[in-house]
Amino acid sequence: MKCLVAVLVCVALVEGIVRIPLTKHKSMREALREKGIELSYHDPALKYQPDEFSSSANMYINNYADTTYYGAISIGTPPQSFQVLFDTGSANLWVDSIYCSTRACNAHTKFNPRESSTYSANGKTFFLPYGAGSLYGTFGYDTVNVGGIVINHQEIGLSTNEPGQNFVVAKFDGILGLSYPSISAGGETPVVDNMISQNLLSANIFSFYLSRGGQQGSVLSFGGVDTSLYRGQIYWTPVTSETYWQIGVQGFEINGRETGWCSQGCQSIVDTGTSTLTAPSHFIGDIMQAIGAQRSQNGMYMVDCSELNNLPTLSFVISGVALPLPPSAYISQHYQNGNQFCSVDIAPTYLPSHNGQPLWIFGDVFLREYYSIYDRTNNRLGFASAA
Repeated sequence: MKCLVAVLVCVALVEGIVRIPLTKHKSMREALREKGIELSYHDPALKYQPDEFSSSANMYINNYADTTYYGAISIGTPPQSFQVLFDTGSANLWVDSIYCSTRACNAHTKFNPRESSTYSANGKTFFLPYGAGSLYGTFGYDTVNVGGIVINHQEIGLSTNEPGQNFVVAKFDGILGLSYPSISAGGETPVVDNMISQNLLSANIFSFYLSRGGQQGSVLSFGGVDTSLYRGQIYWTPVTSETYWQIGVQGFEINGRETGWCSQGCQSIVDTGTSTLTAPSHFIGDIMQAIGAQRSQNGMYMVDCSELNNLPTLSFVISGVALPLPPSAYISQHYQNGNQFCSVDIAPTYLPSHNGQPLWIFGDVFLREYYSIYDRTNNRLGFASAA
């Protein structure tokens, strides 16, 4: 009977799924590098600063230089379409607008509230600091369509000033945050919370499948679990802080050998808005030594491409289950002038520990290996091996 109930639940979740295809593009960093411009390193965890919380109407967006997966939404009546980054590491929805005339804004599709019969302003403003400039905007309300899910009276941010060159080459027109409302800038209600309160989901769940190897086929699903996108069992773990999608980590292994670094507990934020796997800065030296990586002049850690098959597997122990990352997950291969280069997609974070526990970020490096399920009803995260 237990198995039958589990099967029926899975069938119900599959039937109620709304799927949003995600397209993989070149990141801002890659596009700027092709133009001979090298962005300096910015700690990805800076976006998790207290200033982002609802008391300030500020939110950090300084690590989006490396994000590559975007999808379509529409805003207004009649609908205006935009490519956005679906970000589990922030809570607000904002897009470029006609109120902004900088070069960065002019390079993207801009929302025109004057052409929407359902738009209304609320008079509040926001400020988003990032690496090489800042974005200013104003809040309003309108109808938002996400994959056919229509959210009425959704708070949206409209850019009014976007200085700097970074976003000129960005392939997205805005960001749709998927984290908890407690970190929403300006106290605005996130899209998922409005989906829940307006009873628009068959289950209060969304999930990500991110394709490997530069392939297309990535999907964000709302309303349930897509059994075609993972293999084996789903391993669940509780959310430890209802701010970001933050979980506990009980161990970190290198080639199956426990390091002891998380013996007193570690924390990790699961963040689709971060491309790398990010480790506490005091662990980076030992990790790179175990990998055999050398730091290059531009600050990247490099390995000998001929040694890829001999590199160690890195594993995280989460709720008693070891989730491995093979070398193919954390090594990127690049070609320049006919030469092959291999870099390590693990970056340091310098933020203080979370309540005394070291903080990791599971970005796209981790999420390409594991189908991830975000359960708001039970405040838990699920991982299963990606198909």
